[in-house]
Amino acid sequence: RLCVMFALRKIGSRFGNPSSTSFSLVRVCGASLHVPARRAAVLEILDKTIEDIKEAGTWKNERIITTSQSSHISVSTSDKPVINFCANNYLGLADNVDVIEAGKHTMDTHGNGLASVRFICGTQDIHKNLERQISEFHELEDTILYASCFDANAAIFEALLTPEDAIFSDELNHASIIDGVRLSKAQKHRYTHRDMNNLREKLESAKDARIKLIVTDGVFSMDGNIAPLNDICDLADEFGALVMTDECHATGFFGKTGRGTPEYHNVMDRVDIINSTMGKALGGAMGGYTTGPKQLIDLLRNKARPYLFSNTLPPAVVGATSKVFDIISQDYSRVEKLRANTERFRSGMQKAGFTVGGDWEHPICPIMLGDARLAAEFADEMLLRGVFVIGFSFPVVPKGKARIRVQVSAAHSEEDIDHAVNAFTEVAKLKGVL
Repeated sequence: RLCVMFALRKIGSRFGNPSSTSFSLVRVCGASLHVPARRAAVLEILDKTIEDIKEAGTWKNERIITTSQSSHISVSTSDKPVINFCANNYLGLADNVDVIEAGKHTMDTHGNGLASVRFICGTQDIHKNLERQISEFHELEDTILYASCFDANAAIFEALLTPEDAIFSDELNHASIIDGVRLSKAQKHRYTHRDMNNLREKLESAKDARIKLIVTDGVFSMDGNIAPLNDICDLADEFGALVMTDECHATGFFGKTGRGTPEYHNVMDRVDIINSTMGKALGGAMGGYTTGPKQLIDLLRNKARPYLFSNTLPPAVVGATSKVFDIISQDYSRVEKLRANTERFRSGMQKAGFTVGGDWEHPICPIMLGDARLAAEFADEMLLRGVFVIGFSFPVVPKGKARIRVQVSAAHSEEDIDHAVNAFTEVAKLKGVL
């Protein structure tokens, strides 16, 4: 454990009148430390909360990677490279030499950063070019960039909708959608996960709303299952609703040419709004976007708070991501390799006797374990066998549904896949799971 020793002088001058501040003695990393009593009371509450999390087995430790993100990485706790099966690096582009070179070159031509939001002096030609590339990729009219897709989801509902409008959101949508919906003053309706009968009931109950917006994850990140976009679009047509999908776990790699769940369901011309990320398959750096009708994008440029009050994306990220779109718009071999790797992993795990969640075609493969402590210990044993995976537990997933979420990459070899299946089988027998 890394400990930091603090020596405080005249602490009262910072936190209040020295002559009137009361102090308590607390211990930090084994050292005695005088802090104001008002802060000590809060720290005691935090210590108790942290201890409760640890006792429940849901404490999350961060493993430290000492190499670039790739299918094979080094971590500080292992003296040998390990195979990474828990990154969102679906196409293996996070360490692609052409992508890296594009980022470096763009720094040379356009600098390190803009030191501004977009509407003041933070828009360069490279930002407009990337927005054009994204629009063309999704076959939609216009695009707006954000620092993350979390920001894109936080922005859209508040900016677009009023109390006269209604949102219909799948109950298992990503946390960023949930938080974004909370910011809106629209009527809020949560429908049962992928249940079209329940969605119909919700739409019927708010049929007089001015704007009706159905929002769903294209692929649900913890479960690896796919939204029934064709059925959703049918209901949207019937009730005059808009359809919005979050494509973070689909853009670039899912569907025949990597254009996500709208392509997978053959409804690209029926989905109105797409939010997605550049921080997963598209090079793994950062950034998000909304793409859709031009009028919507124009509105967001003037009303979306994360856009108006956050720095613009740095040139290196823009240049690298632009290169990614060049690659995935011309070469679909990585999509095909990922599809084959996913089938190999799922088939191998199924033959070994595991229950693998998610839809068969998707590279998110949850290995359901149930108990949070078991999931954490299972992941530690996998690391000892050269496989980097992480146990997911509450609050990331519901209590009692802890799991190891495996994410297959196009960069994995067949030998990588087989090694992972064998390691899972060995640990499962050790833990009494199989």
